[in-house]
Amino acid sequence: MRRRAPEFRRSSRKKLSDWIWWLLGFFIVAGLVLFIVHHRHESTFEPPIKDVNTKFEDASQESVNFTQELVSSTSFARQLIDQMTLAKAYVIIAKERSNAQLAWELSSQIRKCQRLLSQAAVRGKSVTLEEAHPVVSRLSELIYRSRDNHYDISTMIVTLKKHSQALEERAIAATVQSAEFGQLAAESLPKYLHCLNIKLTMDWFENLKLKKLADEQRNSPRLVDINLYHFCIFSDNVLATSVVINSTVSNSDHPQQLVFHVVTDAVNYYAMKAWFLRNNFQGCTVDIQNIDDFSWLNASYSPMVKRLLNEETQHQYLSGVTAGENEDLKFRSPKFVSLLNHLRFYIPEVYPYLEKVVFLDDDVVVQKDLTPLFSLDLHGNVMGAVETCLEAFHRFYKYLNFSNPLISSKFDPQACGWAFGVNVFDLAAWKKANVTGRYHYWLEQNSDQLLWKKGALPPGLLVFYGLMEPLDRRWHVLGLGYDMEVDDRLIDSAAVAHFNGNMKPWQKLAISRYKHLWQQYINLSNTHLQDCIMN
Repeated sequence: MRRRAPEFRRSSRKKLSDWIWWLLGFFIVAGLVLFIVHHRHESTFEPPIKDVNTKFEDASQESVNFTQELVSSTSFARQLIDQMTLAKAYVIIAKERSNAQLAWELSSQIRKCQRLLSQAAVRGKSVTLEEAHPVVSRLSELIYRSRDNHYDISTMIVTLKKHSQALEERAIAATVQSAEFGQLAAESLPKYLHCLNIKLTMDWFENLKLKKLADEQRNSPRLVDINLYHFCIFSDNVLATSVVINSTVSNSDHPQQLVFHVVTDAVNYYAMKAWFLRNNFQGCTVDIQNIDDFSWLNASYSPMVKRLLNEETQHQYLSGVTAGENEDLKFRSPKFVSLLNHLRFYIPEVYPYLEKVVFLDDDVVVQKDLTPLFSLDLHGNVMGAVETCLEAFHRFYKYLNFSNPLISSKFDPQACGWAFGVNVFDLAAWKKANVTGRYHYWLEQNSDQLLWKKGALPPGLLVFYGLMEPLDRRWHVLGLGYDMEVDDRLIDSAAVAHFNGNMKPWQKLAISRYKHLWQQYINLSNTHLQDCIMN
């Protein structure tokens, strides 16, 4: 078949492409027209959109002012609150009169009232009349019914007053009981420590090697060598004393140059001897003494000993008589009249050959080397201590009776208090100032306990007044036995952490946050200690 001419084919394609271009142009024009029409249509609705936003802003403004609805005397929310408060009072009285049905109906309407107020607060609008009327009406009916049942205002006031007084009495009784239990727990020795004391005492009497070793160390020249570093600890707690010594030598640059002088009572003397003879503390020297062996500490010399021998004092502090209403329970503790607690005022008599000692309480943990304390310049003062007057509670007027002219004429009530627990003593300056004589003087002046109550700190404030050199606060951080929020940075930077307070680290009621500081220095490899803890 014969093919068509090329000219004819090109003409057909040209017509087809013209149609495509026409259609494309039509669609473009139509799109432009629709865009213009739509744009004009949107612009005509701009004012209504602005009105909607304004309404939304007004609504949000109402939600911000919803609190004012609760205090406005004309608002329905305020009426609901007033009705609900009155209904709650009648619920208490209805229950007391055994009217369970009325109490249930009142409680049901109170819940509806609370739900309505919550919904209004969430949506940010005021409570309307239609919403409030059913609830207020029903509550009013129930309140009138309560009044018909003789639940009048006077009865309600008397009843609520009785409830208030009863709750107050229960709260006071619970507080006193809690304080008593806390004090008993603080004074008591845990079972495992009793067990350890018994086992160590048996060791002393059964092991002849311990007695022989004790005889060899009894007259060691290190005990009076003034070139060594001497520490004194007065305690009846074997494990606590061990932690103090172990933590001190563990953080010392030269533990072999440390000498510890421990004084305890007759009950714990042999247990102390056995423990420190059985355990080696990096080559330091530990000397144990019995306070009963101090023949010079008698009633003719010490007013404190004389007071302890008094029958009234023994009955008051050692018989467990309950404290009076106006007396702080902690001052009834026997530790406040314990000779070990007051032995710190006789340090030159206990160690007549020493020139400088550092006193440590048995509830401290040493974290840094303490030997620099011995080279501190006390500027002629007798004692170095950390002041505790950052808060008003630790000033003199909190410990002493400044209404007594004997106190007010000689001391400043705003004077700064300080802490026992880590103290450096210059014994030569002590003897020169006759500190022990001053202590005896103030004890005799306080024979009627009108100058201060009990404890070693108040007389300490008096006898060392004007003789105390303030130390850097980093030597001694306090409060780990009662304050649960001591700053960790303050604890880490301190040379000594003190568990002063009732929550001692060897007790179950200790603050767990600090307990690891103490436990890390316990020798858990000791078989006696393992047996006592397990049993």
